[in-house]
Amino acid sequence: MTNKIKKIKVEGNVITIVEHKSEDFISLTDMIKAKDGSFFISDWLRNANTLDYIAAWESMHNPDFNYGEFATIRQSAGSNAFKISVKQLIEKTNASCVIARAGRYGGTYAHKDIAFNFGMWISPVFQLYIVKEYQRLKEIESNQYNLEWNVKRVLSKVNYTIQTDAVKDYILPKSNYPKETEWLAYAEEAEILNVALFGCTAKQWREANPKLTLNEKNLRDIASINELAVLSNLESANADMIRQGTSIKDRFNKLYNMAQYQKEILDKQDFLKSLKKISDDVYLDSNNPKELPE
Repeated sequence: MTNKIKKIKVEGNVITIVEHKSEDFISLTDMIKAKDGSFFISDWLRNANTLDYIAAWESMHNPDFNYGEFATIRQSAGSNAFKISVKQLIEKTNASCVIARAGRYGGTYAHKDIAFNFGMWISPVFQLYIVKEYQRLKEIESNQYNLEWNVKRVLSKVNYTIQTDAVKDYILPKSNYPKETEWLAYAEEAEILNVALFGCTAKQWREANPKLTLNEKNLRDIASINELAVLSNLESANADMIRQGTSIKDRFNKLYNMAQYQKEILDKQDFLKSLKKISDDVYLDSNNPKELPE
């Protein structure tokens, strides 16, 4: 299991969400704590409708589900003597929709589809609150990813024209490039920056990442925001050195040292977080616009 932890707040109670195999699993333990009354996961599992719902989910998502063992369990559902724990369900049927987590944020977690069903069993109103807050969390995440993508687009273009103008005004007039191959001068400068910052040329990256290349991704598409911020600074610095007539060798050495120094500083900071909109919409708790505690 990964260590990615997210939280939503429902009726004043924090509900933990963990990422498991790239899917969101919601804490049933936290959901129980959030409601008054006697609610036990084992009682929910005794319910025939619950078992049927789990079996339907497993049939769609888990090819290793043990239907034979499940049939035996299902036959006993509803009887006074029948009782099964999450651990027993997993061991007997190889169910994947529920997991048990130890340590910090420990407890029983269920895939969001199953957790919503559990919420309905506790209370239809409570389930609606869970769904609403979960949807709001996903909207926040989507907005953040869109923000990151837009920031990357801007950063990757900020100083590019400054460098290309320097190449056009100071390198091409002194070069022997025919008109139809002048693009090589621009490409060479781009590669100087690639090697200084990323440690490889664009061609070397493509050869090492054929799948991403097939998806029309390039070296700068997969760069972090910090790397693109440094790249923007390198383009400006490189343009200045081109205008000053600095040799390629000296320019590369200075750009390489600059890249390592700036990246080390920026990597200590989380600048994406500082770019979030300052409004209630970016927080998980709409009633208390502060980051939730870990």
